[in-house]
Amino acid sequence: MPTDGVSAPHAARRCGGDVPEHRIADRMPERVVDMFEPIDIQTQEGHLPTVPAGQRQRVRQPVGQLSELGRAEDASDVARKVIAAVAGLQTLAGHQVRVTVSIGISVFPDDGQDAETLLKCADMALYHAKAQGLGCYSFFQPDLNVRALERQSIETGLRDALDRQEFRLLYQPKIDLQTGAVTSAEALIRWHHPERGVIEPAGFVPIAEECGLIEPIGRWVVHEACRQAQAWQDAGLRPVPVSVNISAVEFRNKVFFKNIAEILQRTRLDPRYLEIELTETMLMADVEATNVALHELKSLGVQVAIDDFGTGWSSLSYLRQFPVDALKIDKSFMQEITEGSRTAPIVSAMITMGNNLKQRVIAEGVETRHQLLFLQAECCGEAQGYYFSPPMIAEQFARVLDTGLPYS
Repeated sequence: MPTDGVSAPHAARRCGGDVPEHRIADRMPERVVDMFEPIDIQTQEGHLPTVPAGQRQRVRQPVGQLSELGRAEDASDVARKVIAAVAGLQTLAGHQVRVTVSIGISVFPDDGQDAETLLKCADMALYHAKAQGLGCYSFFQPDLNVRALERQSIETGLRDALDRQEFRLLYQPKIDLQTGAVTSAEALIRWHHPERGVIEPAGFVPIAEECGLIEPIGRWVVHEACRQAQAWQDAGLRPVPVSVNISAVEFRNKVFFKNIAEILQRTRLDPRYLEIELTETMLMADVEATNVALHELKSLGVQVAIDDFGTGWSSLSYLRQFPVDALKIDKSFMQEITEGSRTAPIVSAMITMGNNLKQRVIAEGVETRHQLLFLQAECCGEAQGYYFSPPMIAEQFARVLDTGLPYS
């Protein structure tokens, strides 16, 4: 049987974001290479070693060039074994790091006649694998070429978007489920692209994270949200907190705390009116570093909420230790609350747990009266979603603060 050449870029990364120190991150590719050595790969032609042949400086990821595989299907077996070998907790410089791997695969001669073309195709397959979630692999497909061009176009536009002032913030109200009053707002970014129109975060935030632009964009979001919250107060409106989603890259940056403190000082916003939203998975990626960072934030006086609660790996003991003010139940749970559903008891348990821990409980993605009544019956404190209001511009939110939101 003819031999196929397979190139597989292996993206070793820490679940939920970068490792907390650059020196640890620099050692990750080396550690991943060591993990490959004991993997036994059996193909139709026998056994072969899988130690990667080199490193690519552009992304600092090991590359495995498996040129002796007899069939393209054998690459699937290699990918599964590599993912299984690398998965789990590793210790680097005294830090426990959860490692996952994503693999992109290209096949000779179907996907290219030379190494450069094969690597480009494998890169495109890698991005596709990462988009599917943690611990996945993907073969190159011709339509990925179109997606790669689309991604490149988005990345090019992102590099100028801040300077061109193309980003806007919308504000979605959070509602007290007992009184109906607006308790706070979540700031949500939109990109007003000159050609594509309004692009929601899912269309550009993952790309911004990958190409190193998420930090300047994130700083702009925090500054603009704080500036606007203070502007509402200066206009005589009732003070309410504004919450901002923070990416793992931003949270793990050593200057994150300093950036928040400086923004609060520049905008004159009382820290208690800023709430930082962090995903559950992000917090659990490095518990020790997370605990230190959260206490630093709390020392400033800002509030902290766990976003997408119920979708990650959090331990109840850590929830008790972390200085967290609020739990935001992920909207996916709201979508599954129906008569007799198995999701309802889970949501009920999360609400009870949050209340017992003296934390505010906020349900995301409320869209129906049935969901509202369920949450009220379970003593959920707050909610947000299209049932109450879509995200709105700052001027509209100011009117809502003044007159309230009509809903029934």
